[in-house]
Amino acid sequence: MLNQSQCKLKAVIFDLDGTLLFTLENLYESTNYALKQFGYKERTLDEIRDFVGNGVRKLIERAIPDGENNPNFEKCLGIFKEHYSKTMYEKTRPYDGVVEMLKTLNQNGITCAVVSNKFDSAVKELCRHYFGDLIKTAAGECTDIRKKPCPDGVLKIIKQLNCQGKCLYVGDSEVDIQTAKNANLPCISVCWGYKNKDFLIKNGAQNIVQTIDELKKTILEY
Repeated sequence: MLNQSQCKLKAVIFDLDGTLLFTLENLYESTNYALKQFGYKERTLDEIRDFVGNGVRKLIERAIPDGENNPNFEKCLGIFKEHYSKTMYEKTRPYDGVVEMLKTLNQNGITCAVVSNKFDSAVKELCRHYFGDLIKTAAGECTDIRKKPCPDGVLKIIKQLNCQGKCLYVGDSEVDIQTAKNANLPCISVCWGYKNKDFLIKNGAQNIVQTIDELKKTILEY
């Protein structure tokens, strides 16, 4: 085991959906539940996979006919949030090896945090439910912090953890790559999430890992 003096990192900030947690099926079910309340066409799992990454408002905008111009948009979004809040644990799970990785990072003096575009209450509840004290702090979409790829949430956590210059970012999408760039952080992209390796490369990924063990090793050796 490394000790803090051997590892220059003080913290790692993770994306949540597609990086630490598999959440796609719950997002799929809640989106289609909301759409069905208005008689709209349901979306496929692959469509939902393409729609996620920019927060639930953007998810519903992409899923509903005519997007934000639809007169039922706000109602549909509200129904989605209510349904998701009640069902979000049903098919969501950490990716295999994630909990063990977080334990190892914590044991090596590396603080773990989460910044997500999912609404803030869900982010905090999911992190508390699945990871407990292994995630020191978590932040999601709220009124006073702009969504990723704006770096607001990441910069707030860097200041909170006092880890300037000793932090990196981990995510599964082009939004995460741009977020890290905007926050002036090195980025590790994972390809087990909602975007594949070719997509990540086309969107500027410089450091891609394919397994949890590879991610853990890369972080510890950073």
